Amino acid sequence: MVVFAFLLMLMSFRSLTIAVTSIVLNLLSVGAAYGILTAVFQHGWGAGLVGAEGVGAIVSWLPLFLFVILFGLSMDYHVFVVSRIREAYLAGRTTKDAVVHGVVTTAGVVTSAAVIMVAVFSIFGTLSMQSMKQMGVGLAAAVLIDATVIRGVLLPAVMSLLGERNWYLPKWLGWLPDLAHDEPAPARRPSTLVGVSPRPEADERPRPARV
Repeated sequence: MVVFAFLLMLMSFRSLTIAVTSIVLNLLSVGAAYGILTAVFQHGWGAGLVGAEGVGAIVSWLPLFLFVILFGLSMDYHVFVVSRIREAYLAGRTTKDAVVHGVVTTAGVVTSAAVIMVAVFSIFGTLSMQSMKQMGVGLAAAVLIDATVIRGVLLPAVMSLLGERNWYLPKWLGWLPDLAHDEPAPARRPSTLVGVSPRPEADERPRPARV
């Protein structure tokens, strides 16, 4: 799954750096979920807040399940933000300006989606079944960290520090297709200012010569 995601990012953005950083940042979200689960349900840190006192173990199927769900959600957020950054960069902005533009324009959507996901996953954390409780706590905490710390802080910081190296592609990978999804520029409309009439189109029919 990780290798497949790496190849997709490499082909979509034509950048080895973007592909590597996307995998690393997404794995941080998964690692945060594992750490929180271990701290709460094995070491008992804050277990009383979620009613998990005396559990001492994590359900066997949960780590793999969390990995699949969280890696997919994190990649979704990551692609959404980086796509806007790349569009701004291709439009002529510098890398730092493109990063600012991409983060600002996507902050509302990413935050709204994260709030909904955290609210839904938190409901599972209130259930009495320990497997559902562990799943809810792990997912809610990981999505919250991913949308705030990773997408809001780490991603723009890393891309700003890397600068032009974000778009590095080795020469031996130059054969990769450019999967740009830019829409064609709209046709220029005639002026609608007050007192200015639109210019009539030229008549292409031949006119008789005047003597």
